[in-house]
Amino acid sequence: MGDIITAGVLVIGDEILSGRTKDKNIGFIADYLTNIGIDLKEARIVADDEADIVAALNALRSRYTYVFTTGGIGPTHDDITADSVAKAHGVGIDHHPEVVARFRERYKNPDELNEARLRMARIPAGAELIQSATILAPGFRIGNVIVMAGVPSIMQAMMDIIAPTLQAGERMLSESVRGDCREGDIGTPLRAIAEAHPDTTIGSYPFLDENGKPNTSLVVRSRDQAKLTAAVDAVKAMLAGLKATL
Repeated sequence: MGDIITAGVLVIGDEILSGRTKDKNIGFIADYLTNIGIDLKEARIVADDEADIVAALNALRSRYTYVFTTGGIGPTHDDITADSVAKAHGVGIDHHPEVVARFRERYKNPDELNEARLRMARIPAGAELIQSATILAPGFRIGNVIVMAGVPSIMQAMMDIIAPTLQAGERMLSESVRGDCREGDIGTPLRAIAEAHPDTTIGSYPFLDENGKPNTSLVVRSRDQAKLTAAVDAVKAMLAGLKATL
């Protein structure tokens, strides 16, 4: 078995916490990381407050292999992610000459390249840019922290750029089993199966079936195919025994 690579996500923005903007990034990042063998262990949402961002970032980056941030790298006064990341790492921040050159090429009129837009060119010292021909304002990586835009389409493009540089682990395998029962019917035997198969995780997810009746979907996960199969077989046997008693 290879190393387990872990990650945390830090979503930054008052607009997320107020409900004005609905987050679409956590789910995308979770799916993306799962597909490349990285376990997303934690997601946090913080306001546009430097102390809160620094505290959350330091907690996450000391705990996980990678930390992905989204939001707060735009041109307005409350876009303080870059400054907060620099402070968390104890480094300075300044306008990156390569980014400024890109901006000057884009904004031919000197009045367009104003102070607000130039804020997006400020990058912490020692950071590597995440950019392409289609991304004007770049994200960046410093240490194990990957800083990306909050706009979903731009964030997704940045994920595609950074993904090949990341260390990947063993992919998590999974198999779903339809329970045709209620969660309360299987709580006790399911716990016994989980304890008997410690190298797997078993999730129980209630839903209303096509007849509008309570039902349960069971999802078994493991990095080892044989252990996954053994746990799934145990779940199926338990369900078969349950149905025989009904």
